[in-house]
Amino acid sequence: MNKYSYILQTLPPLSSPNELFPSCALRNSPGKGASVSVEDAIRRLKKNPSQNILFNSLLDYWRSKLPIEATPEHRLSNKPTLAAELIAEFLGTFVLILFGTGVVAMVALFPANNPAATVHGGYTNITLGWGLAVMMGIYVAGKVSGGHLNPAVTLALAVFRGFPWRKVVPYSIAQTAGAFLAAALVYQNYRPAFRQVDPQLEKTAGVFTTFPAFPSWPQAGFLDQVIGTALLLLLVFAITDEFNISPGSNLAPPMIGLVVVAIGMSFGGMHGYPINPARDFGPRLFTALTGFKNNGLTDGPRVWWVPVVAPLLGGLIGAAVYDFGIRQFLRAFQHSS
Repeated sequence: MNKYSYILQTLPPLSSPNELFPSCALRNSPGKGASVSVEDAIRRLKKNPSQNILFNSLLDYWRSKLPIEATPEHRLSNKPTLAAELIAEFLGTFVLILFGTGVVAMVALFPANNPAATVHGGYTNITLGWGLAVMMGIYVAGKVSGGHLNPAVTLALAVFRGFPWRKVVPYSIAQTAGAFLAAALVYQNYRPAFRQVDPQLEKTAGVFTTFPAFPSWPQAGFLDQVIGTALLLLLVFAITDEFNISPGSNLAPPMIGLVVVAIGMSFGGMHGYPINPARDFGPRLFTALTGFKNNGLTDGPRVWWVPVVAPLLGGLIGAAVYDFGIRQFLRAFQHSS
């Protein structure tokens, strides 16, 4: 069904072709007062390419006869409800974590026969997989909710872009719930591999969540997450800034995905670069409830707070650096020009 079908099927036949075009009449049209159906008018106009302007005028006329609230354009212009936005954030984060933890499971649970061999692409695959996961998640949710998929993004948008504060907590809960469910599905899919590689679930919680490389130096992991998430928000703001060199809405998701790839390659060693509280806490909560040992929440060193607090702080720092270091000058330039 094309975009005009609703209009063409809703309006009654016209009493005269001259009702459409006061200053001109359709070529070979019936006499004044004859009835012209929608189908006849469209057929006649399409026979002669030179009359495309008349065809467009016909469609515009019929659109004008519809009540404004009944037009497809009006329906599409209505803002989504909060429930729709939360569902979008849930599903977008679900897709993100499904691909992200899935690629880690592929690398961690299927060791190569040769111990020296790179397993399924190794860390390179993990960084690429997470970047693609972010891109896919944004494509899923972007049009409805903005595709935050990350409480650090939501918080930064509330502070610097006027995102409603009343939505910050619901968005964060939806994102965390999506991450939790995605982790559960990945575990169920790879359950035989988990039972073979780690029957007691003592050493594979890292498939789902992140841990510090130096547990005795928690401040090192904290700093790493502040830097990583600051870079993420600085670049997200740069990519989506209407005053900057914007790649367009269709290209923003892959660009942001590449940002995540770059952060993983450059800042992934100290704490696994979660750079997203929902991405880390949702799956970590799943590991705790499922009985994984050394999960960082209920067993082993309690490191769960680092990838929750540090990204929130880092996101605000990165957003502030961009706004005060770049955006204010872009806006001033736009106003002056």
